[in-house]
Parts: sequence; structure tokens; C-alpha cells
Amino acid sequence: MFGPHLVLEGYKCRRKDRLSSESSIHELLSNFPARLNMNIIMSPKTMTYSGGDVPEDSGVSGFVIIAESHIAIHTFPEKGFFTLDIFSCKPFEIKEAIEFICHHFETEHFEHQVFERGREFPRCESRSSDIVSTDRTRYVSGREFSLVR
Repeated sequence: MFGPHLVLEGYKCRRKDRLSSESSIHELLSNFPARLNMNIIMSPKTMTYSGGDVPEDSGVSGFVIIAESHIAIHTFPEKGFFTLDIFSCKPFEIKEAIEFICHHFETEHFEHQVFERGREFPRCESRSSDIVSTDRTRYVSGREFSLVR
């Protein structure tokens, strides 16, 4: 398996102030990866959505790209609801991630699913290591840097 993909939905969240605040979601996405031993490679991006024709669908969406893949969240403060995805190329403490997020939003009820992604990812350790090492080297602002730690 390449890695787990957690899909989490939180219902009846009491911290609507956190669900509705773009700065709160940005801060969450800035700090949450470290709790899971993941490494941010691009600053979190967040935006507020006004709901268009359905004002109660307003909320905040955000994502952060991590060396291990990504974390994305969409909130619906008026409905006390959020969705969160964590996809990682390495195992992480799924129960701890769920508990932290649900506590953060004071979630009364949640549902989750975990998918095993990349079932046919190359199993040869040396080949996989070469692929990952090559893939993790990028050029930013004309400078080469490596994401392999």
C-alpha cells in the first residue's frame, strides 16, 4: 500500500467561531501536520466562500501540501459541519488525528472512512526508494532542495 487516506466528517460542531474563521483554519493547517509527524512543503491556502445562492453553505476551505501528500478541509459553520481529508504516503495515527480535530471543533458526532491508496505501488524497496527520492527533489526559486529528510 502507498498510504492511508482518512475521510472525516464532523457534525454538530459547537465551535462555529473556528469553523467560520479563515485565520483559524489557516492556523490549524499550519500546526496540524507536525502533530502527525508530517512536513509542510507549501504554506496552507485558505479561502472563505459566501455560499452563493445558499447562504447557509458559506464556510472556509483550505489545504496544505505536505511532503507525505496533503490535508484539505471544508467547513459549513451555519450547519456545524466540516469535512477533512488526510492523504499520506506513510502511516499516521488515524485515531489521534480524529480525536484532535473533533476536539478542536467540539464535534458532537463524526463519521470516518480510511482507504488504502496505491495498492499496486512498486513494492521493490530499492526501486521505491529511488522513485521517492527523485520525486522529492524539486527546484524552487532557482534553488534545488530535497524533501528527503
